[in-house]
Amino acid sequence: MPVLALISTVFAIGFQQLVQWRYGPMGIVGLLLLTIGIKANSPTCSSIGALVLALMVAGPAL
Repeated sequence: MPVLALISTVFAIGFQQLVQWRYGPMGIVGLLLLTIGIKANSPTCSSIGALVLALMVAGPAL
C-alpha cells in the first residue's frame, strides 16, 4: 500500500510540473480548480477548471 501511495504521489507531482512547464500559472489554476471541484463534488468548480484547461490546450485561434 505505501508503494502505491508513493507512485501516485510521484505521478501527481510530475503531472503538475508538466502542466506548469507547458501552460504556466493559468494551467495550474485550471488543474487546481478541476481537482477541487472533483473532490468537493462541485460541478461548477470542476467545470470552470476544465474550461480553463481546455482554453489553455486549444490556444488562440489564428
